[in-house]
Amino acid sequence: MSRWIALLALCSTLAVASVALARQETGFLDRSIIFHGLEYRYAVDVPRYWSPVRRWSVIVALHGGGTYGTDGLTPAEGALGKGIRTHPDRYPAIVIFPHGHADGLGWQGPNGEVALEEMRDTLADFHGDPSRVYLTGFCAGGNGAWWLAFHHPGQFAAAVIVCGWVAPFTGRQSHIAYPSIAPAAAGDVYAAVAKGVGRLPIWLVHGDADQTVSLEESRHMFAALKAASDDVHLTELPGVDHPAWDPAYQDPEIAAWLSRNGGADLRRPAHHPAAWPPRRSATGRSRS
Repeated sequence: MSRWIALLALCSTLAVASVALARQETGFLDRSIIFHGLEYRYAVDVPRYWSPVRRWSVIVALHGGGTYGTDGLTPAEGALGKGIRTHPDRYPAIVIFPHGHADGLGWQGPNGEVALEEMRDTLADFHGDPSRVYLTGFCAGGNGAWWLAFHHPGQFAAAVIVCGWVAPFTGRQSHIAYPSIAPAAAGDVYAAVAKGVGRLPIWLVHGDADQTVSLEESRHMFAALKAASDDVHLTELPGVDHPAWDPAYQDPEIAAWLSRNGGADLRRPAHHPAAWPPRRSATGRSRS
């Protein structure tokens, strides 16, 4: 009798999973959330082989300062969105593309808090694994990634930060005056941020010809982080100006690195083994 009960329970579970799988759309999906009375639209990319019978890694991807808006679509068009469309096998995860409003605060305000709410909704709606939530951002999104990692320690399993900064800075396009990530009273902002994010594994990417955000921002943070953690990397892209995001998100080594962090690995299901693990990239100069 117990065998029959177990068999019926298994069949019921498989039936529910099959229905959920049949109904779940995949690809880039349009979503929205209401936060303090305002609508924030965003996109979520769901792998075509998504299944509710397993837990999924989740990546939160913050856009740069030239993309603030409300349509919820633009953030997924380039950078990591482009990397996913070009090489979907490298990012077998649920990827969230928040769209920050042009509120003059960048990600250091409601936009950052909304991104966390969108992350929580995505974890619940797409069977995400809270122990495998990854954070990334470029330009102003890199600043936002530092802000979230510093103010919400323990929330993320790893971070990839591209041409970001932590010291006070005024945006070239947005003209936003971004304050320091750490309080001014902390003194050495780089040491304070490194201490605040703890032993979070971090990979920094920066063009060595960046005329917008100084490479020294990433170099200073790399040095400060290295004093506290072994899993810290800096890739300096030779001859690359500010747009370092395409080389960063096209680099298979960075995508593979994410797989080695968190509660389990970020990889394709066993029945989708092709193209994993990615081959090592020789792009840029890396420090570890």
